[in-house]
Amino acid sequence: MTTAALPALSPAQQATATTVIEALAGPGAQLREDQLAAVTGLLAPGARVLVVQATGWGKSAVYWTATAIRRSEGAGPTLVVSPLLSLMRDQVNAAAKAGLRAATLNSSNVGDWAQIEDALRAGTVDVVLVSPERLANPGFGRRVLDALTGNLGMLVIDEAHAVSDWGHDFRPDYRRVADTVQALNPETPVLATTATANARVTEDVAAQLGEHTLVLRGPLARSSLQLAVIDSLTPLQRYAWVAEQLPHLPGSGIVYTLTVADALRLAEAVRSQHGDALPVAAYTGQLTGAERERLEEALRRNELKALIATSALGMGYDKPDLGFCVHVGAPPSPVSYYQQVGRAGRGIDHAVVVLLTSSADAGVWDYFATASIPEPRAMARLLDVLPTSPTSVPALEAESGLRRTRVELMLKQLAVDGVVERSEGGWARTGKAWEYDEAHYAGVLAVRRREADIMRDYASGRRCLMQLLQESLDDPSAQPCGRCSVCTGTLPDGLPEQPSVETTRAVAGLLRTQSHPVEPRKMWPGGAFGASGRIAPGELAAPGRALIHADAPEWRELVATVFSVDAAPPDELVDGLVGLLRPWGREWDERPAVVVGLPAAGFPVLTDGLVARIAEIGRMSTASLAVDDSAVRAARSSRDLTSASEATAWRDALSVPEPDAVRGRAVLLVVDATATLWPVTIAAAALRRAGATSVLPLVVHRRV
Repeated sequence: MTTAALPALSPAQQATATTVIEALAGPGAQLREDQLAAVTGLLAPGARVLVVQATGWGKSAVYWTATAIRRSEGAGPTLVVSPLLSLMRDQVNAAAKAGLRAATLNSSNVGDWAQIEDALRAGTVDVVLVSPERLANPGFGRRVLDALTGNLGMLVIDEAHAVSDWGHDFRPDYRRVADTVQALNPETPVLATTATANARVTEDVAAQLGEHTLVLRGPLARSSLQLAVIDSLTPLQRYAWVAEQLPHLPGSGIVYTLTVADALRLAEAVRSQHGDALPVAAYTGQLTGAERERLEEALRRNELKALIATSALGMGYDKPDLGFCVHVGAPPSPVSYYQQVGRAGRGIDHAVVVLLTSSADAGVWDYFATASIPEPRAMARLLDVLPTSPTSVPALEAESGLRRTRVELMLKQLAVDGVVERSEGGWARTGKAWEYDEAHYAGVLAVRRREADIMRDYASGRRCLMQLLQESLDDPSAQPCGRCSVCTGTLPDGLPEQPSVETTRAVAGLLRTQSHPVEPRKMWPGGAFGASGRIAPGELAAPGRALIHADAPEWRELVATVFSVDAAPPDELVDGLVGLLRPWGREWDERPAVVVGLPAAGFPVLTDGLVARIAEIGRMSTASLAVDDSAVRAARSSRDLTSASEATAWRDALSVPEPDAVRGRAVLLVVDATATLWPVTIAAAALRRAGATSVLPLVVHRRV
């Protein structure tokens, strides 16, 4: 379809469109020519429209205007498939401005689901928003789709790049939902929108929508953004730079981190430097929906200088006057980076965007390139145990020997190919054979590695930054922007390239005084392990502490040294653990009388040295665990073992050779490093069965 073939709006349709756009953008506002083309295209039966436009272009105005016109002409409600709760909330508010009755079905309003579903059937809701993952749930999806059967006015697939496995953020549930909903009625118009689709993704999404899809693609440069990159900082210096420079950044904004742990630590570092004078908050996917909404509103009202956030705040958050966006660590794709920085400068003429890079980011790029590519041998293992009758994910995990999170992803990938299907009873094979499309996935991998190369070019400032982002999206209008730090040779607003030595030391000192809770596992894994259900109170570990969590920048150099060669512990590490024990000790119900070491990661010299030093300082005795290294070698080296397999290996490898040394006494269990906590769980159970009154885990490095 072409825009030349589109009819003009009727007077009544034009009046409705004017009412909506003025409600959204103010008196006298009108749809631009490209927006009008999208709205007009959606009014035809069975229309397929794909809009690829820069953030802030006004994509939501298109679907609210088209919805209002179609509803005024008797069409059913619009279903919007949207990826994030924050995005849904903004869209509900925008729909209300446009005079539309909107509702969202999500995890935070379960009590309202039945009422909303009834309103859908009654036709008293104009728009309903759901996530692709929730709509793909068989029971939930069936109820919503049943309520819309024969009466769906329009389908909107927001952030539609996720439909394509050529994109930076492919989500199998998106593909499955689009297929399912379109099968309801081929006459239902479909609108797909995104700001982050290159030519290959655009072509793929358009092909999935249908051969007559109208594609409306515009220039993606953002003249309000002044891009800058600083690539000479260590991970710790990046924290210090943010803590020092945040007061000097314009307005309020977002500081993105790559992990939840980074968001929490960086927020604390900023507070330590500025206290209440510079309010910030950590925003991650671990927060409740209500807390996330509260923080979004606080930033929107400028009650916070910044949200220090993971990508949970990446899509759809709308604050037109957002003045800056700083990344502590480079995202794996220039396309995802473009999407996140697009939160800034939407309604103002100038916003500062800074990327603080480090060599530590390269691992993220490498992981991204292969994360969602099917692995044929693993697929074969899963398919060998997958029956034609519905089976649960835990059962498939136990049978296949693959980790649960990996099984869940693989099942969704197989569902896209029609090899499996999900019902309320679980997953089952359909009878269709699965074949690994080597050529296709080689192409996907090549595209992702090309994007990683562009991100490396961006991080090193080799060419105009905006031009690189545009080129990653195949924008034909890409050219040097004349504003970024590469084009001008300077950082915006006089920002420095390095933090002061004093701030860096202060941040390091603060972060090294922090400890991280270690919550014990409470359930046995079942499967090959045999036992399942709750761990008996008499075998349970007490809540513990970890000194180093994940890739904590304040400990990065020490971790690299300590875990490269098994040797006696340096004083720096001993001091850190002793400093952790002092405040933790005030919370103990019973002071440990004996220290026991567990070389879970295979560093017995380090572990024994820590046991001896801590026991000496704390005036405690020591005892030992016997560990059969040959039995746990695979558990230490493999990240693909199931919980049941790993727990079984540790159960078979561990014993308490001197039960009298722990009987009737509280034990401090010193662990070198662990990601899964199964070694800690098994060791604690063994010590408790030997008579220990409690076991308090002290983990040097809690890996992720």
